[in-house]
Amino acid sequence: MCELLGMSANVPTDICFSFKGLRERGGKTGPHKDGWGVAFYQGKGVSTFKDADPSYQSEIARLISDYPIKSTAVVAHIRQANSGGVGLENTHPFTRTLWGKYWTYAHNGQLKGYEGLAVGQHLVVGQTDSEHAFCYLLNALEQQFPVAPADMKQAFDYLATLCPALQQLGVFNLLISDGDYLLAYCSTKLHWITRRAPFGVALLSDMDVDIDFSKETTEKDVVTIIATLPLTSNEQWQIMSSGQSQLFKAGEPQ
Repeated sequence: MCELLGMSANVPTDICFSFKGLRERGGKTGPHKDGWGVAFYQGKGVSTFKDADPSYQSEIARLISDYPIKSTAVVAHIRQANSGGVGLENTHPFTRTLWGKYWTYAHNGQLKGYEGLAVGQHLVVGQTDSEHAFCYLLNALEQQFPVAPADMKQAFDYLATLCPALQQLGVFNLLISDGDYLLAYCSTKLHWITRRAPFGVALLSDMDVDIDFSKETTEKDVVTIIATLPLTSNEQWQIMSSGQSQLFKAGEPQ
């Protein structure tokens, strides 16, 4: 299986600390050696970095883990291939445009019988069940909302209603974002933690690295991290149950 990482924050925030832990799992402390990717929302734009090599060996991943790219929404993924070959076209996260916004998606799991899911104009580039499911979700949004809803939360609430049917096709852990909202859906394993004042010290589980968030933040900062498995060893993460969805905006659970 793959692993997911997401972030929602109320102020532009870097994800260096969390990404360092995820990067180790990409072929070193974990088996997810078949590529990695991360997307950073910055204003109306999104910067995406991908590599088909294991993240723990990737110089691009090393740069991402050390260079503080500030963002309010992040979607990241390390891959253990089970559908589609190893290559950039099959590397998550996937990004498409809808209603004049960039939508970014990553999936952990494996689906069967997904080929019949209608994708409309959102054509699949690679060979993965994951990308096909993403195109299906975007097409379903367009069918439900011929024009963009005035309140985008309605679109994410609708997406959440579609996820259980996809879970019936196999394992379907999901992160999807339009840069404002970030939706997490749990099929098997997904955890999250919201950090706010008073901030403390966090210790990574996969390497001997810690950070004192009180020195990196202000009292008004709110940052939520979503991960397949907890990335720190000294914090209390929320465990999502199978079939549960959770929406975030500006770091806050909705």
